[in-house]
Amino acid sequence: MNSISVRALLVRGMLAGLIAGAFALAVAYFLGESQVDAAIALEEAHSHDHGGGEELVSRTMQATGGLATGVLVFGVAVGGIAALVFCYALGRIGGFGPRATAALIAGAALLTVYVVPFLKYPANPPAVGNPDTIGERTALFFLMVALSVLLAVAAVIIGRRLASRLGNWNATVASAAGFILLIGLAYAFLPSFDEVGKDFPAGLLWEFRLSTLAVQVTLWSVFGVVFGHLTERLLSPPARVATPRAASAVN
Repeated sequence: MNSISVRALLVRGMLAGLIAGAFALAVAYFLGESQVDAAIALEEAHSHDHGGGEELVSRTMQATGGLATGVLVFGVAVGGIAALVFCYALGRIGGFGPRATAALIAGAALLTVYVVPFLKYPANPPAVGNPDTIGERTALFFLMVALSVLLAVAAVIIGRRLASRLGNWNATVASAAGFILLIGLAYAFLPSFDEVGKDFPAGLLWEFRLSTLAVQVTLWSVFGVVFGHLTERLLSPPARVATPRAASAVN
């Protein structure tokens, strides 16, 4: 793949990420912000410190401009990264076309970058969690992301090498089983945090975590569809329609 194609795919990946970020922003605003507001209200109701200082950034700005900036920038960034992964993966992970490859990359990114770490360290609303452990929890979450991505890449490489001896199906099952086993060991040995207070509503916690998952599912699903469409048009252009002169010559 030449540098022109890579550049064109990178631009399309960032554009697809921007579009996906816009959809994810709508989900985050209409589904997630109400749970955040409810958690903040609950935290303030149980707080014994009523003389807090002035907020540096208002809640309105956080829920609008701040949220939009964060989600859209994240969408553009991961779209560019996914486009570079697409450039390497196209034609190397089987006989998949551009659309199918884009969908596989989007699904794998959703699984490895978010779902696997989320199952070990799920997102918490503002009123949940010990402030003293936030640094440790953040570091462990990103460690889980790194382990998930590296183990997924290793599973793909091992699966390809086993395919010639075991066949595609058996190699895929074996590599997937190895990935699940190693992720399970990481779940077992990495520390866990149970910092949800007994008085925090379980329904609110569940709805908040589902909304964060919905944002990521929306982001990667829309990205896979849009990027797949753009790459299909770039790499598999439609056949040219015959000109009238050429058509008459054939007749």
